[in-house]
Amino acid sequence: MRRIDELAQALEQGTITSRSLIEESLARIADPDGEGARAFIKVHADQARAMADAADTLRKANRSPSRYAGIPIALKDLFDIAGEPTPAGSAVLANAPDAKANAPVVVRMLAAGFIPVGRVNMTEFAFSGLGINPHYGTPASPWDRASRRIPGGSSSGTAVAVADGMAAAGLGTDTGGSCRIPAAFCGIVGYKPTARRIPITGVLPLAPSLDSVGPLAPSVACCSAIDAILAGETPSAPVAADLNGLRLAVPENMVLDGMDATVAAAFDKALSALSAAGARIVRVRFADFDALPAVNAKGGFAASEAYAWHRSLLATQGGGYDPRIRVRIARGEHMSAADYLDLLDARARLIASFDRATAPYDCLLMPSVPVIAPRIADLDDERAYNSINMLILRNTAMGNFFDRCAISVPCHRTGEAPVGLMLMGETMGDARLFGIAAAVEAALR
Repeated sequence: MRRIDELAQALEQGTITSRSLIEESLARIADPDGEGARAFIKVHADQARAMADAADTLRKANRSPSRYAGIPIALKDLFDIAGEPTPAGSAVLANAPDAKANAPVVVRMLAAGFIPVGRVNMTEFAFSGLGINPHYGTPASPWDRASRRIPGGSSSGTAVAVADGMAAAGLGTDTGGSCRIPAAFCGIVGYKPTARRIPITGVLPLAPSLDSVGPLAPSVACCSAIDAILAGETPSAPVAADLNGLRLAVPENMVLDGMDATVAAAFDKALSALSAAGARIVRVRFADFDALPAVNAKGGFAASEAYAWHRSLLATQGGGYDPRIRVRIARGEHMSAADYLDLLDARARLIASFDRATAPYDCLLMPSVPVIAPRIADLDDERAYNSINMLILRNTAMGNFFDRCAISVPCHRTGEAPVGLMLMGETMGDARLFGIAAAVEAALR
């Protein structure tokens, strides 16, 4: 995987062309021995080639819209692209009316000159952390590919496309971990911004109270640059924080439960490396974590808000949904208006409490996911699917509920099963979190 800053520099120096990058991406997507047929739902080959030629022409004339012009990216299948339906990994919306305009986040990426090579696969309607899709196939995680392990979801295709070099970076969404989980399972970086910073207009919703749009890419710096573009800001390389003296809190309750031996070993090694760099690792129990299961017991925001959006479609085309997704959405039917108002009140109260509890610390550290990626074949059983899905979403979903920014950075050694280390920052503390994450990434490297 090449970082987008490296690609931008090579384009600027003329050692590569945008057309060559696009042809390389398209070749990897088309490789019959690769995951392209499952990672991509639609490939924009002709458009990408035309855009690449235009980018090369503009660069020669010193008229590039940005240093990133001509770099290939992947777009998750729930972003509106003008002139195309927005199926969101479903079969029931495959022939929906075409979007009339690009989503604002797509507009911003196009304005910077990035080239979408296609729409990538995802969990149907983004409602699972596993990445399994019975309609379009499930792309396998790059690790132990012979065993065909889950890529993580819901931004499954984005993560696999980046990990396999089919795109230099990609856009995902994150409602309960959908950028960070696949990043952890695929050995890349995934970022969940403070949600309000980036518009979700033109993005097919799961739960608007929790939805956010974020990048998946090879490095922290790559994610920082794309995040800035998505937020309408000017990209700049994150300034790595000085780890010496930073107070990094490791929650003792809930987030370490159920860790397998591989994740536990990688997590411990990461903490040791950060401690050796001078960081102060503080183990803390956060009472607000223990309140979450009861608060979300009736389905939480995901079920209630998803049902509100899907109820008419379920009534007419419910048989075309993945049954495992349909049953999750249907839970929202049984939530009353009073239940929803109670949920809003509980969230506000817990956010305020959690803000006070985390104020003494620079960020929180925990495993992004407590287990390595299981085999796809082992999740055919409904009970196994449900159990592992809840476990995989547990840690990451806290960042969405508490309205925080969070990032997953690889912390495994080369050749080992991918493991992600999650850093959770403060609400609107995105710039600060990128600085800490850059330092952590360097220390773990």
